[in-house]
Amino acid sequence: MPKRIIIEPHLTLEELEARYRRAKDSVERSHYQIIWLLAQGRPSEEVASITGYSRSWIYELVWGYNRVGPETLGDKRHDLPGAEPLLNEEQQQLLHQVVQSPPEEGGRWNGTKVASWMSQQLGRPINRQRGWEYLKLIRYRMQAPQTKPELGSKAKRMAAQSDRRPTGSRLRRVNTLEESKS
Repeated sequence: MPKRIIIEPHLTLEELEARYRRAKDSVERSHYQIIWLLAQGRPSEEVASITGYSRSWIYELVWGYNRVGPETLGDKRHDLPGAEPLLNEEQQQLLHQVVQSPPEEGGRWNGTKVASWMSQQLGRPINRQRGWEYLKLIRYRMQAPQTKPELGSKAKRMAAQSDRRPTGSRLRRVNTLEESKS
């Protein structure tokens, strides 16, 4: 039988239970539940089956809690600032101005062309997906010019329709009509 895990008394059982019940984040709630159950003297196998955490992860939580205290519990990923944006505010405004005019290569702006422009600005290669993300970020709308259909006589449209090769149900109707005529 494995020996029981010893929990340092940073918080009382009542405080651990209160923090477990009050926690809004599911990871933090699970961490407090694990420490609370172990502090009650329950074996790690039972705590693992109750919480769904592996015993090795439970040992990691206990190791951090015993050395540092309750500050180690919870999902610390929420505190991460994230990566710096590729383009700062000035560069984003410049990009917004640049996409107002047609690209040098011709055509319309797309992720590849924006990534190429960003590569020139930053002096390093930029993936075309990041170019597309920045196009969306500045709310660039790819608008194709609207073309109006040519208005012609009804006879022209009907003639164009009858020139088409029959498909699907039209083909079956044509075949049955031809068979009935013969």
